[in-house]
Amino acid sequence: MYDRFAKTRIQQALDDTRVVLISGPRQSGKTTLATEIAADEIPFFTLDEATVLAAANNDPVGFLRGLDRAVIDEIQRAPDLLLAIKTEVDRDKTAGRFLLTGSANLMTVPRVADSLAGRMEVVKLLPLSQAEIMGAKSTLIDNAFKGLQPTLEQAVLGDDMIEIVLAGGYPEAITRKKWGRKQDWYQGYVDAIVQRDVRDVAQIEQLAIMPKLLSILAEHSGQLVNYSGMGGAVGLNHVTTQKYLGVFESLFIVHTLQPWFTNKLKRLTKSPKLHFLDSGLLAALRDISP
Repeated sequence: MYDRFAKTRIQQALDDTRVVLISGPRQSGKTTLATEIAADEIPFFTLDEATVLAAANNDPVGFLRGLDRAVIDEIQRAPDLLLAIKTEVDRDKTAGRFLLTGSANLMTVPRVADSLAGRMEVVKLLPLSQAEIMGAKSTLIDNAFKGLQPTLEQAVLGDDMIEIVLAGGYPEAITRKKWGRKQDWYQGYVDAIVQRDVRDVAQIEQLAIMPKLLSILAEHSGQLVNYSGMGGAVGLNHVTTQKYLGVFESLFIVHTLQPWFTNKLKRLTKSPKLHFLDSGLLAALRDISP
């Protein structure tokens, strides 16, 4: 088990915030971390279980009745539950009442009835960083802002660097020793995202085209976003391509990075660059191996 740097922030949030959401891509370690924080002291419910999901959807208010505190996993699968949580935490404003996890950006899920603004803190949990894998917190950024010279404790070069980059940071993938097995995991991951999670966050008319679009996005990673150019290869116009790319962004697969300008208006109006949040997933989509 890896020591996640976000754990301290989550625990601090639970001390002064009624609802805390651990948000990040599927299989990034959210459930493991939430279970670790809850230990045996807080009731744990996962909406990946059919019976639990049915109970939450059929009677959200009844589902929460009698719970002083709870951990609810994969909250995006039962959006109506958020309204019931809002009612509960408005009735009892005790900090740390609900710890939620979600594999989608809740603010982009159409069926979410309430954002819990002012009641909920969101902590992102992305795939493992190299510092987390190595078990040593990086001080590079802190030292840079202090004006200190960067120090190098362990140099990683050549083939070792390539292997680290191509392995990515998903816990399940990096435990596999053979590269073929890592790529198999990533391909299965993409299939699961398209067949299940995309349906949870959006109404997609052309679901079958999503894997092809994701592969095209992989070829454009690191480049300026051109919706017409990316979508044209699969017969999508720029409006539909932008919508579908937004779905992948809400699932924490890709990220559009705004350019840096001293003029803030230019930052908002100039074209962003497209990046994948995990280098291992990107490598698998582009069929790259050491």
